[in-house]
Amino acid sequence: MAYRLGIDVGGTNTDAVILDENNRVLAQTKTHTTEDIGSGIATAIQQVFADTEIAKEDVTIAMLGTTQCTNAIVERKKLISVGVLRVAAPATHSIPPFTDWDPELVAAIRPQTAIVSGGHEYDGRLIAAVDEDEVRTVLEQWRGKVDAVAIVGAFSALNADQEEQVRAVVAQVYGKDFPVSLSSAIGSLGLIERENATVLNSALFAVIEKVTSGFANSLRDVGVTDASLFLCQNDGTLMALDYVQKYPIFTIGSGPTNSIRGAAFLSELKDAIVLDIGGTTSDLGVLVNGFPRESSIAVNVGGVKTNFRMPDINSIGIGGGTVVHQHDDGTFTVGPDSVGYRITEKALVFGGDVLTLTDVAVRLGKANLGDPEKVAHVDFDLAQKVEQQVKQMLEDAIDSMKTQAGDVDLVLVGGGAIVAPATLNGVKQIHQDQLGAVANAIGATIAQVGGEYEKMYSYDAVDREDALADATEAAKQQALKAGARAETVKLVEMTETAIAYAPGNTTRVKAKVVGEIELDTLG
Repeated sequence: MAYRLGIDVGGTNTDAVILDENNRVLAQTKTHTTEDIGSGIATAIQQVFADTEIAKEDVTIAMLGTTQCTNAIVERKKLISVGVLRVAAPATHSIPPFTDWDPELVAAIRPQTAIVSGGHEYDGRLIAAVDEDEVRTVLEQWRGKVDAVAIVGAFSALNADQEEQVRAVVAQVYGKDFPVSLSSAIGSLGLIERENATVLNSALFAVIEKVTSGFANSLRDVGVTDASLFLCQNDGTLMALDYVQKYPIFTIGSGPTNSIRGAAFLSELKDAIVLDIGGTTSDLGVLVNGFPRESSIAVNVGGVKTNFRMPDINSIGIGGGTVVHQHDDGTFTVGPDSVGYRITEKALVFGGDVLTLTDVAVRLGKANLGDPEKVAHVDFDLAQKVEQQVKQMLEDAIDSMKTQAGDVDLVLVGGGAIVAPATLNGVKQIHQDQLGAVANAIGATIAQVGGEYEKMYSYDAVDREDALADATEAAKQQALKAGARAETVKLVEMTETAIAYAPGNTTRVKAKVVGEIELDTLG
């Protein structure tokens, strides 16, 4: 018998489940996330095996879902310094990089920026050639000031040659192993949104390195030595470790996506809103015919508009570890900061000195955690007002996910679900399952490997069938790089969108494929 081990690392808790070949949940556990990531994963693995007779060497596949990248952006922590090379002068000087960004997030990334010669028009015509000497001069000025580079070309979705040219220059100046992100591999049309996503991808390199190394090392340390290793990406599919290290941005939204898949699995509902409350954030998504609804517009990630492919997710700073700030004038604010994995040290009910939403839940008698006497001094009226604000924030978030009037079914999952009120306006029924606290890990464990490709084609220049075949093959290659078994890869989605303002019957083609895991893919 072969088994799958699914692990989800959140800002507060690390969950683990074991499923058999028939997707039956044989064991599940929840433990606190640790600062080094790896020891928390190791603890979760040890605990999930403790009550079973399953041998660790019988685990053939191990999957990891994580909200660490999302949390890093929301909390403005652990991000590295990014140099942004926009290859689009002289056309784009009027809107510089980081337009409309939260100043706190900009400060956390500590960016260097330059707009250098280059770029294409929407029809592929050249705006300007790349000046490699100009690029080298910029890179020398940045030496020692940036930890990664984001390269963004105008209309690079049509032609990525200039981004590749600039990447080669970066490799010459900083070395071939210096981390670089290309916008053409991450986002779609829309220069600013694609640039934003590319900058965030680069800023997350250190975060994802810590996650992947912790995952691989902890599995090895506890005796899971024969498993192929994967991380979850935000379309509900998987990717191998070497792939995710290049594209950490694709893990953003993977936590709630896994929750949506896990919620569908547990509730057997086809259409509903899913609310996943963790220790740091509450993530909302939508089930449509049993699958996560994908966003069709620019997605807001930590206050930044992006256009890389994402599920339709709304994340707000509400979780079990969310801090309640009391002010001298008697007012209070809820979050968005959280004590995260340190909740058992910081929360009042565990002997700490920080008032959290978990403390509020205990004070209101909604949860039996820690020592209730340690929150007896918390004003009951204050606790009720905090809950009312949480209720209002959740109701607003739920309303924002609706596409039509009327009450909806809500599937409530996540370890922080205790902070949710018993009723919510606009919700017909709240569905919960006893395994809901580990829905993320369940969703991760039942996932396949995916690949996606998007490109603009002129149907006047390229036969439509050839264009569709080209996009499908490119998506397949992405799936193979991500760790899919070649003979199992199949097309699951193909969309064509005519671009009205582009000549030549230009059409945006998007192909998505999925396949089974290649068991020879090792972390």
